[in-house]
Amino acid sequence: MTIPPQSDRPARNRYDVIIVGGAMIGSAVAWFLTDMPDFDGRILVVERDPSYEFSSTAHTNSCMRQQFGSAINVKISQFAAEYVRNFRTHVGDDQAPELPIHAFGYLYLADSDSFAETLRAAQKVQADCGAGTRHMTADQIAQAYPFYNLDDILCGNHNLTDEGYFDGGTLFDWWKRTARARGVEYIANEVTAMTRNAAGSRVESVTLASGEVIACGTIVNATGPRAARTAAMAGIVIPVEPRKRYTYIFSAERPLGCDLPLTVDPSGVHVRTDGAYYMAGCAPDDDVAVAPEDFIQDHSLWEQKVWPALAHRIPAFEAIRVINSWVGHYAYNTLDQNAILGPHSRVENFIFANGFSGHGFQQSPAVGRGIAELITHGAYRTLDLAPLGYRRIEEQQLLHEHAVI
Repeated sequence: MTIPPQSDRPARNRYDVIIVGGAMIGSAVAWFLTDMPDFDGRILVVERDPSYEFSSTAHTNSCMRQQFGSAINVKISQFAAEYVRNFRTHVGDDQAPELPIHAFGYLYLADSDSFAETLRAAQKVQADCGAGTRHMTADQIAQAYPFYNLDDILCGNHNLTDEGYFDGGTLFDWWKRTARARGVEYIANEVTAMTRNAAGSRVESVTLASGEVIACGTIVNATGPRAARTAAMAGIVIPVEPRKRYTYIFSAERPLGCDLPLTVDPSGVHVRTDGAYYMAGCAPDDDVAVAPEDFIQDHSLWEQKVWPALAHRIPAFEAIRVINSWVGHYAYNTLDQNAILGPHSRVENFIFANGFSGHGFQQSPAVGRGIAELITHGAYRTLDLAPLGYRRIEEQQLLHEHAVI
């Protein structure tokens, strides 16, 4: 695979598609465009930090699940699971890596009647889509996983099919390198302004930090937690903001002896198997917007929130030791915690791929394919992503997602 060198300046002054942001979502769109037989346009990906050190992609926990409250999200993740399991077939390359799914499953726990009803309703939606989610009593959970303390738990939802961990980092790297080898131009630069036509119906060009003005046919916003800043350059407002999410890797003095499902505790803390160790995470108690550059950790969160919750739910985790920890950012949709996909209602060539609220990695295959179809054919051809379109934001017809951790 011959990969062109990466530059900080574009080779041309016009591209059919300019993708702003080259991390997981931007590279998914770029790769799927190159895989469309009917697309033969020129693609420019503008990435402000080609090391991706501070991207959400670099800080992901790379999980996958079917347990969502809306059918469209279940179907998006079902395609992702099938795509990952059959990666070599989908990319048509025997040299492509195998990407297994470590299916230890998700387990959502309910300690209130209201959340128990939410889980029952969600299980029905998932079952109607063909997902393997089971609604379980506390006794059934205890029989399957006797290490939990379930004194305060009423029930839970659990699914061992296509839920767990996958190697999203390798998937991202493959998409990025292959897209470049197929002629997609990646540049280390930053979009600082956009110009619309006189009617305001299209973005005509972008201005880069290095001074170039580049004309575009279509512009794709794939800038993660910076999505609102990018949209504002085109005079568009979207309800997406960076929010901190904490991750901890820890060892246990008394390992459980079996895989630990990704357990979503009523406290807001979640925990799962991570090889020989365990991974836990949560939102801060003061879950507010932060600057995209803010990765400062509140180290009191572990002692005051995470460790007590873990020790309460799994008594064997009373004696544990933190190995590593970090802060990443969700591109958080403050209105309904769902992605915003597809074209703007008035700026017709401005395409959203934003607001994933922590689900971007597992949704990237379906989103990359869908946005590529939209650009190539003017419509979704496989999975209809219209329920996640911008118009619902504009009209306040929201699609709330309660399964956000």
